[in-house]
Amino acid sequence: MTSASKTRRFAATRLGGIWPSSILLAILFFSSSTISAQQKPVIVRIGYFPNITHAQALVGRAGGQFEKALGPGVQIEWKAFNAGPSAIEALFANAIDLTYVGPNPTVTGYVRSQGDAVRVIAGAASGGASLVVRQGAGIQQASDFHGKKVATPQQGNSQDVALRAWLRANGLKPREKGGDVQVLPVTNADQFTLFLKGQIDAAWVPEPWAARLVHEAGGRIFLDERDLWPNHEFDITDLIVRPKFLKEHPDLVKNFLRAHVELTDWINKNPAQAKQIMNQQLQKETGKPLAPAVLDDAFSRMAATYDPLRASMLKSTQQAFDEGFLGRTQPDLSGLFDLALLNEVLREKKARPIP
Repeated sequence: MTSASKTRRFAATRLGGIWPSSILLAILFFSSSTISAQQKPVIVRIGYFPNITHAQALVGRAGGQFEKALGPGVQIEWKAFNAGPSAIEALFANAIDLTYVGPNPTVTGYVRSQGDAVRVIAGAASGGASLVVRQGAGIQQASDFHGKKVATPQQGNSQDVALRAWLRANGLKPREKGGDVQVLPVTNADQFTLFLKGQIDAAWVPEPWAARLVHEAGGRIFLDERDLWPNHEFDITDLIVRPKFLKEHPDLVKNFLRAHVELTDWINKNPAQAKQIMNQQLQKETGKPLAPAVLDDAFSRMAATYDPLRASMLKSTQQAFDEGFLGRTQPDLSGLFDLALLNEVLREKKARPIP
């Protein structure tokens, strides 16, 4: 019997005038307040992007798997972002508790907060980003990017760092570093419009935007980013958490991870159904579904995963450092990963833990 039930029973046995009415009212008020406090849900605020590289978030939001995993006493508030730096700022402001986000903003957030604000608790996606060039821009090889305008979703996000590292590797520089390539931070949707108008020459973008630029704006894949990485695998999306929230609610985080792992496995085993659900969710959020050819093309360049692909994150961290995004001292990422709960979930499912 709960304390509230005992209080109501105790009060009931004193009816008939034995207790003064003022005391009885106080007891009943206390009982009512206790019940209300017990029923107040825990609110978990989840960040994500309406991109298919955030597949678990889209499928899970559409089907309610995360709500089911967290239980009836928990309420989820979903918050959509355009790019990683905005999500990290929201994490800093305690406006979200967990978020799906790219590796470079994750590392930047960890470094800026001196390790206090960010923990990687799982991976989410591999692949799914490309450099797309506009037909008529006159780009056939790397040297043709001299004097061109190239867009990325946001300065310092994962595609922005990848572009800058690629320019450096090919003897090119952005204007702010003495070169002649104009790197423009532009939202994905605005990139699409500028591409159609011929006001940008290329864009390094996540899916499905790369596929949309190809199929709907006459673009061409100049470079599939997977070609730059061993085994065609690189970390494009992670699941991260505020350390304070992780410490206060480890059971909730573990339940969330359990749903995340199950969704990852389901998406990989049921790609046709997964694409359909993602497309329906994208339509709800952006007002327009993807054409089947766009969705199929975009999905062909990525894979859902719960492995954070630590080696690729460390390499992209080095690239971000080389581009000046992480200060003057080589960052120490020894405390960035906390995969203990993920590995507990994997052991429960008889799956191989992540080293």
